[in-house]
Amino acid sequence: MKPGKPFLATILIILSMTFAVRASNNMFSTTIPLLAKYNFHFDEVMVGLISAAGAAGTFLMSALVNARLRSGARRTVFIASSFVYMAVFPLFYLANSFFLWPLVIISGFVLGAIFPNIVTSASLFSDKKVRERTLSLYTLTLSISLVAGPAIESEVLKYFSLQQSFLFFSVFPVLAFLTSFFIRFPEEIGKTGAGGRDTLSNHGFRAALYTIMTYNIPFAMILTFGGIFAKEYFGASYSTITLLFSMFFLTSFLSRLMFTARTPENLWKLMVLSVAITGIGLLVLSLSTDLLIFAVSFLILGFPHGFTFPISIITITRNIEPEKRSIANSYFFSIIMLIGTVMPFASGLLVGAIGLRDAFISIIPLIFVLFLMLRLEMSRGHNERTEAAAI
Repeated sequence: MKPGKPFLATILIILSMTFAVRASNNMFSTTIPLLAKYNFHFDEVMVGLISAAGAAGTFLMSALVNARLRSGARRTVFIASSFVYMAVFPLFYLANSFFLWPLVIISGFVLGAIFPNIVTSASLFSDKKVRERTLSLYTLTLSISLVAGPAIESEVLKYFSLQQSFLFFSVFPVLAFLTSFFIRFPEEIGKTGAGGRDTLSNHGFRAALYTIMTYNIPFAMILTFGGIFAKEYFGASYSTITLLFSMFFLTSFLSRLMFTARTPENLWKLMVLSVAITGIGLLVLSLSTDLLIFAVSFLILGFPHGFTFPISIITITRNIEPEKRSIANSYFFSIIMLIGTVMPFASGLLVGAIGLRDAFISIIPLIFVLFLMLRLEMSRGHNERTEAAAI
């Protein structure tokens, strides 16, 4: 697609839906743990379990349904999922401790058909510079929504309850549904699901996975227990907690803004920087003695949040053919959601066993193990390319 009115309209549609889905989904992800613990009196394990239930739904849709569909059927499921998301979201206002579970699972399930197809649409431009700039704008829009969403919710929660805030945010799923009709889908070659095994064995795809895992593991824990940490140790109000998340996503936005201005050819240095900052941020968070230091840890941790996702999706587009990107993105998001399924529950058990501070410290060594696996995968990919060039 060449630059012009259709090009700009396509970009605007992608970015509008991205903003609407991510702003509402992040509000859902950060508010459900607070709602579960303080409105319905769930313990730490149950808080982790309900967050895991939503992520499990996303994983099942992305891995078992979306990845196996042809483009036409995938588009139908995508639009239907956007409608269900719009219909379910305001019902959180009416939820009780029992009704909360199916709402979380259904919302998570339909998001598994929404997220992978938006990023696939953003990666369909044939020109490499245009494609990577569009993907950078996509990730930048994610960050803008993550700054704006908590900032809006922080103001809403000054005057309304946690459950009432879902009514205010229901406008975003409506926008998502309206724009879903205009999202582009790729032409695919071969049988349904073809290329799945090749995708999973691709060194670039594996490198993208290890990159995102070095951050998504702590991020899943931050989403589930970050707000509870601030409230339990420092007595932060709901409004202050959502403002802290807005600060977190502000530094994420700034790092993605720099990424959008100049997408680097060599992503390795950013991968190293991301892991180092993640380790430092988790240490500061764990050892924080007041709300100010805790807020500083959120500012620090926002930077690698901004780097890792665009690095990962650009790594995928550089290593996966266009006709296989829907499959690759489905597997990519399903594995992210598998982490999102396991980590809230595992972190709930961990927090219950050793406490919030020690739980956050305990995941730092795991981040560096994943980094070593990433380094090994990068080396294997480089060696294979070198051997192929020599033939």
